[in-house]
Amino acid sequence: MMMTEQTLKQYLLSKPEAVEDFPFGPDAAVYKILGKMFALVFRQQGEWRVNLKCDPQEALELRHVFAAVLPGYHMNKTHWNTVRLDGSLPAGEIERMVDNSYRLVVKGLRKAERRGLELRSSADAKDGNSGN
Repeated sequence: MMMTEQTLKQYLLSKPEAVEDFPFGPDAAVYKILGKMFALVFRQQGEWRVNLKCDPQEALELRHVFAAVLPGYHMNKTHWNTVRLDGSLPAGEIERMVDNSYRLVVKGLRKAERRGLELRSSADAKDGNSGN
């Protein structure tokens, strides 16, 4: 199944406490967790793309394996990849990259922020809420 801009945005917002913001204008949707960006969705050259944080070694490996994965556009190219939503990547692989980006950003939060997120997320899971 091909990942569309709409299904990608829904998946990004399904992450615990993820919020969508437009600090760069209406053409670039930024997805944050506790104020820290984990994804940036934008259109370039007529197609949707998403910037995702990535471990530096894995970022290089993904670029070698997938033609649709490029160095992060307008980002630190060591830690960010741009993924083209051109239909060549399975939706599950894009979801894995999103999960990885989210996890890396959460890992970089202060301990108290991380702990609060974990407590709120587990409480939401027990209540049957998604956290949004």
